[in-house]
Amino acid sequence: MWTPRRSAHGLLGRRRTAGTAGPGATAGHADRSGDQRYSGSFGVGMRLLPKPEAEALAGTPLEDGVESETNTTQCLYADPTSGPVAQVEVFVGNGAKKFLDIDRELAHEFTEVPGIGDEEHAEDNAIFARVATTWFAVRLVRLNDPAENAPALISAVRAVADRMRTTS
Repeated sequence: MWTPRRSAHGLLGRRRTAGTAGPGATAGHADRSGDQRYSGSFGVGMRLLPKPEAEALAGTPLEDGVESETNTTQCLYADPTSGPVAQVEVFVGNGAKKFLDIDRELAHEFTEVPGIGDEEHAEDNAIFARVATTWFAVRLVRLNDPAENAPALISAVRAVADRMRTTS
């Protein structure tokens, strides 16, 4: 089973606080051509990782998901101000691939997590995967040891991959 690695400088991976933008959060959202199968009243991320599953991943109640725009390819579930720090982000499409490419350019260490999609890469608290031609990523922000989150993160990413396969 995949477990996060530690470097001499602590845990690997970026650490952001709730509300900061990640890759794909800027103007010029990911190209969704070919992803018409994800239509509906909720955005792509909320359909692929519903709130109850995001809360199970985070281990705490979360606010309702917020998409960066209607039917977008990025979703954020943030913690309530009265609870512990937790945030779940879902990226789908070119934004997810760009997120992975940026982390590679920053020399993040990745581990393979076989059996999720056609290709998959994990780092502390984030897994990137490709199903057919569509990339997605699920990232968890918590203030605990990322190794504690690995089983729930793998489970959440498998559920997203399964939903992508059944909607294609």
